Amino acid sequence: MRLEVLEGILIPFIGTSLGAACVFFLKGDLGGRLRKGLSGFAAGIMVSASFFSLILPALSMCEEMGRLAFIPAVIGFSLGMLVLLALDIVIPHIHPDSSEEGPESGLKRTTKLALAVTLHNLPEGMAVGIAYAGWLYGGGAMTVTGALALSVGIALQNLPEGAIVSMPLSAEGMPKSKTFLIGVLSGAVEPLGAVATVFAAGVLLPVMPYLLTFAAGAMFYVAVDELIPEMAEGEHSNIGTLAFAAGFAVMMAMDVGLG
Repeated sequence: MRLEVLEGILIPFIGTSLGAACVFFLKGDLGGRLRKGLSGFAAGIMVSASFFSLILPALSMCEEMGRLAFIPAVIGFSLGMLVLLALDIVIPHIHPDSSEEGPESGLKRTTKLALAVTLHNLPEGMAVGIAYAGWLYGGGAMTVTGALALSVGIALQNLPEGAIVSMPLSAEGMPKSKTFLIGVLSGAVEPLGAVATVFAAGVLLPVMPYLLTFAAGAMFYVAVDELIPEMAEGEHSNIGTLAFAAGFAVMMAMDVGLG
């Protein structure tokens, strides 16, 4: 595997780990306004990255289809949404700020939260792997700088995500070292998924547009199902909206400027 690919697929994992490390430097749980802002910023990055780094290159690969170039994008995007919906239903999970009652609630909460974060990170790892596979096998539709921009954007999104995961558990009394480890392990699925996707994509080169838009649909699902509702609920929703716009603009600037 080329060094550029290896470096790129590790960047989001580093972002998650740095975010989880916030538990050692910040006290207590994240405040409501900060949580909304972080969720909005992360959602903006994911939506922007899905469009500029995945959907547009997929459409470019299908230019020879003329007016029907949208068909692979629609199919791939829809499948990505449906697969994440199915995983969302099958795998029991909770949001980081939810709670459970009962004598075993601590163990159940930790287990379900780990599943939730793993499910959340899976499409991000896939997206990075597919982006780099698009650079390796896509015939120029995807550039290495575009793939790197997506990787860095997801890493920025993972910084608040890691903090959102580790700090509430620490506030409930779990040892900081354990909450940090949970955050790090939850991000480990990203490089593993990315590596597997890169190798698989080499065999599935003819369906690369479907793979790119599949990853986009999966990322859209995470943003719409998890992040946007969290940034918009209750009071101070304007904070989340402004943070969403900032995240979208940052990722757009990175992708267009570097790509």
